[in-house]
Amino acid sequence: MTDRSLAVVVLAAGQGTRMKSRTPKVLHRIGGRSLLGHVLATAGALDPQRVIVVVRHERDLVAAAVSDAAPAAVVVDQDEIPGTGRAVQSALAQLPDFTGDVLVLSADVPLLDADALGALLAQHRRGDAAATVLSATLDDATGYGRVIRDADGGVARIVEHKDADPAELLVTEINAGVYVFRAGPLREHLELVGTANAQGERYLTDVVGLLRASRLPVAAASAPDAAAALGVNDRVQLADAAARLNARTVRRWQLAGVTVLDPATTWIDVDATLAPDVTVLPNTHILRATAIAEGATVGPDTSLVDCEVGEGAIVTRTDATLAVIGAGASVGPFAYLRPGTELGDRGKIGTFVETKNARIGGRSKVPHLSYVGDAEIGEGANIGAGTIVANYDGVAKHRTEVGDEVRTGAHNVFVAPVRIGDGAYTGAGTVVRKDVPPGALAVVSGSQRNVEGWVLTHRPGTSAAQAAEKAAHGSQEEDG
Repeated sequence: MTDRSLAVVVLAAGQGTRMKSRTPKVLHRIGGRSLLGHVLATAGALDPQRVIVVVRHERDLVAAAVSDAAPAAVVVDQDEIPGTGRAVQSALAQLPDFTGDVLVLSADVPLLDADALGALLAQHRRGDAAATVLSATLDDATGYGRVIRDADGGVARIVEHKDADPAELLVTEINAGVYVFRAGPLREHLELVGTANAQGERYLTDVVGLLRASRLPVAAASAPDAAAALGVNDRVQLADAAARLNARTVRRWQLAGVTVLDPATTWIDVDATLAPDVTVLPNTHILRATAIAEGATVGPDTSLVDCEVGEGAIVTRTDATLAVIGAGASVGPFAYLRPGTELGDRGKIGTFVETKNARIGGRSKVPHLSYVGDAEIGEGANIGAGTIVANYDGVAKHRTEVGDEVRTGAHNVFVAPVRIGDGAYTGAGTVVRKDVPPGALAVVSGSQRNVEGWVLTHRPGTSAAQAAEKAAHGSQEEDG
């Protein structure tokens, strides 16, 4: 049920210059989602009354990402006044009558889950604090704001790294940039925040000291996993966060009954789903909304993007996107399934086969060295090695239809649009330009003609001529 006393503010206005990227920092992706997308998903899991996202840098791109990930969230623009304090103040303007708790999240802290934030919120409410800060203890706190405690161990203030004196820099308890505030005291004390700091910004962290000066209680909750509380500021930290998230995801599926032979080389996005008794072999990437049914084996050296894999299917050394693989089907090795591929139950797409926008029926096989695009193949058909579906005439794409139980010879070309009827055969090397009736044999081939002695005449002195001459001499001796 919706927590009517909770509002979530997500700070997504920063430029993230250390990423050295044209892409806004919060839109860089790990585990199949943007950093912002992870934070919005976690916020949504808390069922707050409102979610407000504050944007500024590359405003339209970030706002579009918010709309995609959390359509009910409200996007608020930060003005020219810099700082996290000003960002939260802009968000509070959307909550004029709200008197509950305001949870402030940073869009670049993607690994905090709903359990961790729920625990933070519960501690805040039990202690009846005006503010509760999420903190973590690091061996190296360089770059992070420090939580400064008073003589009694309470939170006195938060100081940013650039504003810390030498003694404060020795503190290893850092501010994770996640807070819970009671809305009334937050609104009142944000008005008092100034810009007398190294960066000339209105820091949200200054509210902590102002609350203490007003004799209001401030608490700190230690993050159960310090690494999960850290933000992403550069590509190194992005890779670290991706690896941590992936390890968490792989472990979750292992505990759910999935065999992952080599977790170190297996990548599974957070939106993928795997059933019990799935086996994932090394160097396999299961990406975006891929769904794998019970008993299927995927890998090694396989990448699946938004694919469906049926029960008991085997997919080996394959690159597939937006493809459906039926139950008991076999794909690979070295297959390339492009969008729109549908392979029926117990079907086969074999070695060095490329498919695109192709429906291949149950029990049908495309075993070797073929391209099948813009085609529909019925059930129980066998497509000979080296077959090419010529679907493009230089202007438009056309479809090829192959009926049930068709047998095609090796090295065929189907020039679309063309239909091969049920039960038909085609001869090796045939170029099919016209429809083939059901049960017919299509053959396009001239009679073979052998020109005796051509090599000795036209390629004298070559190794081929020498071999031919030796063979002819041996034949003459046998005849003698």
